[in-house]
Amino acid sequence: MTNLQIQSIAKQTIEYIKTQICVGQSLEKIRSLCENKMLELGADSFWYYDIGALAFSGTDTTISISGRIYKTPSSKIQVNDIITIDLSPQSNHVWGDYARTIVVENGEVVNNINDISNAEWKQGLLFENELHKELLSFATPDTTFEELYFQMNSYITKNGFINLDFNKNLGHSIAKHKIQRIYLEKGNQKKLGSVEYFTFEPHIGKANSLYGYKKENIYHFVGNELKAL
Repeated sequence: MTNLQIQSIAKQTIEYIKTQICVGQSLEKIRSLCENKMLELGADSFWYYDIGALAFSGTDTTISISGRIYKTPSSKIQVNDIITIDLSPQSNHVWGDYARTIVVENGEVVNNINDISNAEWKQGLLFENELHKELLSFATPDTTFEELYFQMNSYITKNGFINLDFNKNLGHSIAKHKIQRIYLEKGNQKKLGSVEYFTFEPHIGKANSLYGYKKENIYHFVGNELKAL
């Protein structure tokens, strides 16, 4: 299975879970539905500490922790809620990596950001899109991981947001084993073009806000142009 195919499994799973989310549902059920769907679609396992879906809701969306210590929260979906889901399917050591923040209003998933009535949630999701646009306009094969780290963290700060990631990085290379990953972090002088694929996954929030947002894609260069899988 190719990286494109396994990433497609993650994308299909997010679209699937949007049709399944309902008020009163547990995050454990959401995790189970996502993991079973990915296996059904062709994943054979989950590369991130055997966790297929990290899920948080409500005020827990600001939490950023390693999968080594993650336990699915006991939360249940509220009539008006916000949910982050981060998927890690793999097949024969080929990884997918895909995360989205989903908004529920009046008991229904809101599929179009512009239809979200909660102004704070809408602003957060719109800014996630802006961050990915900024990535596409800034990054070249010769950009270093560190240069991208500083550029995007500066862009986050000047727009009134903060980086919620527990290590303050913004993504990593796609590898065959977890320990082989290199990160979008200070001090990493490797060029983006030196790896076949890397993730961009800013986990952001407003200072003093109760909520966090995440959007993750895998990117690669086609010639000098950066594209999402």
